[in-house]
Amino acid sequence: MSMITERPVSNSAGQPPVGTVPEASAGGRRGVRDVVAAYVALTKPRIVELLLVTTVPAMMLAAGGMPSLWLVAVVLVGGSLAAGAASVLNCYIDRDIDQVMRRTKRRPLPAHTVSPRSALIFGLVLAVISVALLAALTNLLAAGLTLAAIAYYDLVYTLWLKRTTTANTFWGGICGSAPVLIGWAAVTGSLSPAAWGLFAVVFFWQMPHFYALAIKYKADYARAGVPMLPVVASVRRVNAEILLFSWLTVLCSLVVWPLGMSPIYGVTALVVGGVFVLEAHKLCRRAARGEAVKPMRLFHWSNTYLTILFAAVALDALL
Repeated sequence: MSMITERPVSNSAGQPPVGTVPEASAGGRRGVRDVVAAYVALTKPRIVELLLVTTVPAMMLAAGGMPSLWLVAVVLVGGSLAAGAASVLNCYIDRDIDQVMRRTKRRPLPAHTVSPRSALIFGLVLAVISVALLAALTNLLAAGLTLAAIAYYDLVYTLWLKRTTTANTFWGGICGSAPVLIGWAAVTGSLSPAAWGLFAVVFFWQMPHFYALAIKYKADYARAGVPMLPVVASVRRVNAEILLFSWLTVLCSLVVWPLGMSPIYGVTALVVGGVFVLEAHKLCRRAARGEAVKPMRLFHWSNTYLTILFAAVALDALL
């Protein structure tokens, strides 16, 4: 993979240029805190947090209540390591395009605070530990799903689909939905219709969620040559897909309702789903009129929607 270089840019605050290694400390080396922070940043903690929001409620529903705290801890640790591993390897593969995108050029690899070789080793070690942990302390189905999710995200999505097709977000949604299945499998050793229903909710949710982000950073993706849908398609096409997948998200959440869920979940799914769809329609209406849009409003609300919906799943399992 060829590297794309960019002239370092100084900021107005007089900080070191982007892409340079921070000044050495008096001891001639960067502090341990800076090194740790750089490696943690590679794991994209916010993504890890969002993935775990869906995992624990799925485990609770699978168990029909609160599962063993030991099992929850194992899945949380293993899942966090797996998500972190996938993100680190993603950063390693995408280090060339991350250099030319304003949103990502301060990440540890394009900023040269971590070497590519170190990032690769770190990511692979996290992946091995996560899969081994789940295989030893849960079951082979959960471990196999974890390994498949890491491999799919980095080898299929990041290395291939992301750079070659406008359907990259759609197919990439598979690995983002995997934590639901992993959590369920860790509890039961199998997968039920309810598990696949929750998987579908997260899968379809990712399209409007990420399209909103891609609209915001459209110029970034264009500069990097990444064919995200908002970069290469018409506003009409983007709007159509945002609305389609927003409605499919809510529909799937309602399909889960009769699969053993109470009215508490059903009413929550209706209310927050209605707000989610309304926000999607507002964004698309403004875009169709050629007015200034605020895509991050939909992006942030989509996070809130998923959190509330899965909190309702957890509450339902406890009642």
